[in-house]
This record gives sequence, structure tokens and C-alpha cells, in this order.
Amino acid sequence: MNIFWQSLKKLNPLSLWHNPVMFITEIGAVITTTEWLFLVKAHASFYAQVSIWLWLTVLFANFAESMAEARNERQAESLRKGRVETMAQLREKNGTYRTVNWKELKKGDVVKVSAGEIIPGDGEIIEGMASVDESAITGESAPVIRGAGTDHSSVTGGTKLISDELLIQISSEAGHGFLDRMIDLIENAKRKKSLNEIALTILLSGLTIIFLVVVVSMEVCARYFQIDFSVTMLVALLICLIPTTIAGLLSAIGIAGINRLMTKNVLAMSGQAVEVAGDVDLILIDKTGTITIGHRHASDVTIAPGISESDFVQAAYLSSLQDQTDEGRSIVEYLKTHYPSHLPPTPSDLHFIPFTAQTRMSGADIGNKSFRKGSRDAVEKFTGSPLPSEMAQAVKSYAEEGGTPLIVCDKQQVLGVILLKDKVKEGLSQLFTRFRAMGIRTVMMTGDNPITAATIAKEAGVDDFLAEVSPEQKLEMVKKMQAEGHLVAMTGDGVNDAPALAHADVGVAMNSGTQAAKEAGNMIDLDSHPTKLFEIIEIGKQMLMTRGALTAFSVANDVAKYFAIVPAIFMPFFPSMRILNIMNLVTPQSAVLSAVIFNAIIIPILIPLAFRGVKFLPQRAIVILRRNLIVYGLGGILLPFIGIKLIDLALIALGVPL
Repeated sequence: MNIFWQSLKKLNPLSLWHNPVMFITEIGAVITTTEWLFLVKAHASFYAQVSIWLWLTVLFANFAESMAEARNERQAESLRKGRVETMAQLREKNGTYRTVNWKELKKGDVVKVSAGEIIPGDGEIIEGMASVDESAITGESAPVIRGAGTDHSSVTGGTKLISDELLIQISSEAGHGFLDRMIDLIENAKRKKSLNEIALTILLSGLTIIFLVVVVSMEVCARYFQIDFSVTMLVALLICLIPTTIAGLLSAIGIAGINRLMTKNVLAMSGQAVEVAGDVDLILIDKTGTITIGHRHASDVTIAPGISESDFVQAAYLSSLQDQTDEGRSIVEYLKTHYPSHLPPTPSDLHFIPFTAQTRMSGADIGNKSFRKGSRDAVEKFTGSPLPSEMAQAVKSYAEEGGTPLIVCDKQQVLGVILLKDKVKEGLSQLFTRFRAMGIRTVMMTGDNPITAATIAKEAGVDDFLAEVSPEQKLEMVKKMQAEGHLVAMTGDGVNDAPALAHADVGVAMNSGTQAAKEAGNMIDLDSHPTKLFEIIEIGKQMLMTRGALTAFSVANDVAKYFAIVPAIFMPFFPSMRILNIMNLVTPQSAVLSAVIFNAIIIPILIPLAFRGVKFLPQRAIVILRRNLIVYGLGGILLPFIGIKLIDLALIALGVPL
């Protein structure tokens, strides 16, 4: 019932003016109603029925939009109910903690969250690792691991801590968090128009003006031949010829597209981002955490000739002891398991050197000793000498396995190599095959060496790869491809992906990733899986296809209705035009009323298709266009002939007064 009242409210001309075609239809309904009530006496029933069906045409269009908006409102209400009011343990400057309401938290505040408590706001973990229940956001009951110093360090307000304890630095003000943005975006989706939708609205307005000129010209010609058409007859002709079908469903298609994306656990920051996804022809994909699971762990070591196990373990252990990344922790665990007797005590003067994209190394300085672990070129630069042949062979062998070789050294020499293994996510090969079928090229970007990158690229099934890529190079790649005319989609989860995500036409950030990545992208994959990218592109293409298909259907409808109405209304004055009355409609009044009724009822009939979208197949655009023109273009011509004739027969059989 609420949807019905919303549809009635939209009859307000101030609400309807943004849809010019339906605005003209409402004006037509007002004119025919006025003529029926005040200006005519003969055929009053005909004028009444035309007026009622014109009002229903507008109402059905409003109903389609209201139904789509109601879906979004239900989603927003569900999220709002999931927002739990909670208290937070705020850390003071002196290190003590004070209990405050979550609404009092400000950006930059540090809070402590213990197992069983609700995380009070969006933020970055600065200390600790724990399991988090994100079902309030993703709907998935399985907990996820979040930890400081990793690409999975961001947490969302309203989620629940399952284990351990975390220190979290708040990254957004109260009321402006991720959940609040989701609610706001869902509620406001109905008010945003994409460029594609605006362009189509302009086209439909242009067609409306053309048909308005045609109808006015017919009235001028009719007066020349001393033919007296009623205003209702001309208005009915105009409304049947202008593209009311697509105009009535246009807004609903856009809102339904965003709604379908939400059901796939993807948050789109705008309707325009969804449509651009449908035009993407190049996808740049980050490797770690996107193509691979992102939890690289130490699985093997090769110690350099002439180096003792104790010297190697000391360097590897101390350079990783304060490394809070997944890789650093896994190295410490590996050494504790395999070399427990060689573990050195923790020095009091240990100074940890964190990894940066520029140095491509991390490590520790202890007194006059410096231990590092990193990529081959970084280590060679640090030691000032090329890699020994035995170590070069180990690096090559590890890389060919698809692993990441991490070289351990001190200031003078290489001490050994650690193998870090990651796992390619399932289903990617089939995914990229489907992309190729649509003419979309996929390129993997990684900071790994070329051999490792080639192995992972082959296993995943991408078309090409870029190895040893820095954050700056990722951004330059996006800009270069855009300059060449490509529409670029980019996926990523780390801080180093943020610049490229921000500049890509479609930037899809993983929800498991960093806050910087999520803020940079215009879409967020709540499930954090790259296979979701296909669903995003599929929904974008499906939205464009649905608009195109229903536009073709609507215009083809107008052609059929033209041949239904024009011959019928001219037959009493020009009997020779009877030959054009191929539907054999009985009277001018029955022909016009049948066309008006068909024009109205086709809108609610097509609402399920507008919400569901036309069937999508991973094919090239020209193939899809050809199929839609045949199915919806030809169907749009044939269906009105059948429908209008059946309605005409029903009106006569029922004895409806005309």
C-alpha cells in the first residue's frame, strides 16, 4: 500500500518534470480529462476511458519507480537495524582508558576492543590480530582474520570482535562510517542519474518533440480538409507515439541495477560507476590479496654455501621479529618450528626497519650489525655485489614454483633465501576465459619478479602481466591505458593500490583491504574475491543491455501503434485508407482506445524484466546488439499488432460503450 501512495505522490508535476515523456503524458491526461468533463457530451464514455487509461499510464510508470525505490529502502532499513549502539574504550594521552559512547569518537582516536565487543567505528588496526564477525555487513557468518601491519588491517564499525584484543585508530567521524555511507548511498540511489541515463532522457525528449510536431501538423492538415478531430483523439495519438514504455521504466532500470549489485555484496558509490563497468574493456588486477589469497607464508629456506644455520637463522629471525606483516610472522613461526635451537635472544638495542615500496626491503639494525630481507635487486644494491650463482639458482627455482623468493643478507653478503608461498584463488581461470569472450583484456600487476609473475599469471589465466611494479607505475599504467582510449577497471586491496584505484574508471576495492583502498575505489567488494569483478561487469552490461533492449522495443512499439491508429482515425474521411487498416480495427474510437490501453498495460507487464534485466551472455557487443534488435526490435513491432487487435476484439465483444 505504501508503494501505491508513493506512486500517487509522484503525480505531482514538480516530481514528474525530471521525466519529460511522462510529464507530457500527465499534461495530456489533464487535457483529455478537461475535455471529457466540461467540453463534450457525445461519446462521453470514450473520452472518460481514454482519460482514465492515460492517468494509469503515468501511474504505472510511477509504480515501477516506487517499487525499485522500496527495495532500496528495505535494504537501508535492514542495515539501520543492524547498527548497534555501543560503548568504546577510548585511550587517553596518558595511556589510560575511558569509557565513552561511540558517537563521541573522532577521527584519529585510539580505542581498545576486546573479544565479544562491538567495534565502535571504522578504523585501522595498529596493534594485534583477531577474528572479526562481519556478518552485519557481508551476510557471511564465517569470521575473518584482521591484523595490524597487513593488507587486511581495516575494520568496520558495527562488526563484532570474536577473539583476542585489538587497538584500533578511528578513521571516520561518528555518522560517517562505512555502514552509514552504505545506508546513505542506498537511500539516495533513486535521485542520481548517470550520464548514460541523462543522454537517453534527452533522446526521448527529442523524439517527443518530433511527434508533437507531427500531431500538430496532422491537425493543421485536417483543418485544411475540413476534418474535425477532437483534442482527446490527437492527445491519445501523441501519447501512443511517444516512447512512454522506456520512459516509464528508465529510472526503475537504473535503481534495480544498483539493487542487483547490492544483492551480490558489492557497494557501488554511484549508479554511473555501475554503467561504466558495463563498458570496461581492460582490467588491471593486483596479485597479492586479489588473484592470490594474500597470506604468503614461509615454506622453505635455502642457506648460502659457507653460511652456518645459526648465522642464517639469526639474521632471518631478528629481521622479522618486529615485522607485523603476514610474511614476517610466518617467517618467525617457521624458524621456531624448524630451527628452535638456533634462535637468538632478543637484543635490547634492536631497531626495526620497515618495508617500503622504494627500498623493497625490511630488517633490523642491532649495534653495528644490519640484517635485511627483500627482493634480489634491493639486496644486491644493499650488499654492493651480485647474487652468488647458487643463490641465483635458488631464487629462480622458487620463482618457477610460483613462490616469492625473499633474500636474507647482512651488509657484506647474502645469507640465504626464504620461499614465501601464496595460493591462487579458485575459479579465476574460468572467469578470465569469460572475460576474453566479451573482448575484455586482463592484466595482472605485481611487485614480484618476472619469473614468479609469469608462473602465477599462467596459473590464474590472465592475458598479460606486469612484474616488479611500484605503486607509481600502477598509476601510470592506468593513465596510459586511459589515454589510449580504454575504459579501465582496477581491483586492489592495499595502500599501494589506492592511487590506481582512485584514477581507474571502475575502482573495485576489497573489503578485507586497507581503509585507503576502500576510500579510493568507487566500488567495494564486501566478499573480497576477484571473481566478483565478473558479476560487477555483468550487471553493468546487463543494465545497458536492458535499457537498449527496452528502448528498441519502445520505439518499435511506436511504429506498430502508428499503423494501428492513423489509418483508423482517417478512414471515415478517406475510405481509400481502409487498405492500411491491416489490423481491421472496427471503429476509430475502438482503435484509439485499444492502442491507449495497450500503451498503458505494457509498462507493468515489463516491470519484472526491468528489475531482473535481460538475459546476459558473455559475448561481444556487436553480437549482443544484433540479438537484441532481432528479439526486442522485431518483437516490439509484432506484439502491438497482436495486443491491440485482441483488446479491440475484447472491447467489441464486451460491448464497451464508445
